Amino acid sequence: MKINKKILLLVLILFTITGCTTYIKDENNKSVKYEVTGQNLPANILCKPTDNEVIEIYKKHDVDIKNLPECSDFKVNDGGYEGLWNSIFVKPLAWLILKLGLLVKNYGFSIMIIGFLIRALMYPVTKNTAMQSEKLALAKPEMDRIEKKYKDKTSQEDMMKKSQEMMLVYQKYKINPLSSCLFAFLQFPIFFAFLEAINRVPAIFEGNLLFFQLGTTPLTAIINKGQFQYLIIVALLAVVTKYSFKLNKTASINTDAKNQMDFMNKFLIFFIPAASLTMSTAISLYWITSSSFTILQNIIVKRRNANGKI
Repeated sequence: MKINKKILLLVLILFTITGCTTYIKDENNKSVKYEVTGQNLPANILCKPTDNEVIEIYKKHDVDIKNLPECSDFKVNDGGYEGLWNSIFVKPLAWLILKLGLLVKNYGFSIMIIGFLIRALMYPVTKNTAMQSEKLALAKPEMDRIEKKYKDKTSQEDMMKKSQEMMLVYQKYKINPLSSCLFAFLQFPIFFAFLEAINRVPAIFEGNLLFFQLGTTPLTAIINKGQFQYLIIVALLAVVTKYSFKLNKTASINTDAKNQMDFMNKFLIFFIPAASLTMSTAISLYWITSSSFTILQNIIVKRRNANGKI
């Protein structure tokens, strides 16, 4: 618990003392959209755009881009120090996406490869989270007996005894109800760093993967261009989100906590695909890759459990 608190504090500090993406504003103080993609154009881009229409928008709104490096020449220290968040997360990630993109000749593939590699590096942490659900399944009969034993008992003394008996079961099976917290604290900063890196690098949001434009949101593609193939991205994201959550259920200390977790999972399974309609294709590709890794990881853990290796 102390470790989780320290990690949470670190994340909060990083978000509090550092900057984030700023957007071009019009005369009515509204964010300026790039009509081709449907995205709000960032003012603090990290490198020069190449699309003439994008360049004209920046010039029109007096955003100085002439001193920015070419995206192919971008370095982590370009632009000077911009706070811990940018220095530790955003700029290194943007540089990595750009360099790998030049190597594999596509920024979409670069995002997917890096997303997969990051999840592979996090495997020791996420594996432990996945193992918790398997251990919970083994402990469930004993936990159900305790729940039944205290079903009609509501006194404070009985509730304390119930909690103590539950904790003994958790200790017996080495279940940590807080195991998922560490993964969440690691996952969300990385997701937002990906989001910001993608938003602030024109070479990425101007690029393509097959017949998908990386900066385009599915909603814009469908409404403005009638490009219904972008629904493939939304459908893939919905499928991998559903199964990654289904296979990644973690231990709940009591029935109320389990019900709350189930509700949250169902909400996110609906919310994330719906939100992807207004997210760039690039960030959806990252989420699809990350969730696919979660599914693969949990299948491996379940097979190891079936073979008695957990």
